[in-house]
Amino acid sequence: MSLRPKRRLEALRSDERAATAVEFAMLVTPFLALLMASIQLSMIFFAGQVLQTAAIESGRQLMTGTEQDAGATQQQFRQAVCNNAPIIFTCANIMVDVESTNSSSYSTLNTVPPAITYNAQGQPTTTFNYNPGGPGDIVVVHAMYDWPIFGGPFALGLANQSNGSYLLVGTTVFKNEPYT
Repeated sequence: MSLRPKRRLEALRSDERAATAVEFAMLVTPFLALLMASIQLSMIFFAGQVLQTAAIESGRQLMTGTEQDAGATQQQFRQAVCNNAPIIFTCANIMVDVESTNSSSYSTLNTVPPAITYNAQGQPTTTFNYNPGGPGDIVVVHAMYDWPIFGGPFALGLANQSNGSYLLVGTTVFKNEPYT
């Protein structure tokens, strides 16, 4: 090796002018991924709490017999849940499952939300129950929403559904009042 290329290599090795740029380039990608995941996780927790509140507020309509006396359908009750949810949700994507039992034991009621299946376009194909029960019945209401996950590989495995979304579930369990 001639003397000139050897000096250039030694000079390059000791040159520290771009060290900060290289270090920044190495750290910015994981930092941005962590920042995006934190923001997204915060939004998921916030939206989940809002959906839980909407489920509780709407469940009160069933508990007092207002919806049953009005002869409300599943679609009308889903609209009631939507009306109690703020603008962060798309009403057409809210899913509602209502089950009841006339048993006096809460242990006979299934409180697990229904498994949701999706078609090739990523739309839910599950048929949901709507049985609001009568006076004195025990009722469980599940309000569900597919929360979109953004960020691709930076999402860090936040999606829990086959269509790449995160399923938010708000659940309330109560005993209907003895309305007439």
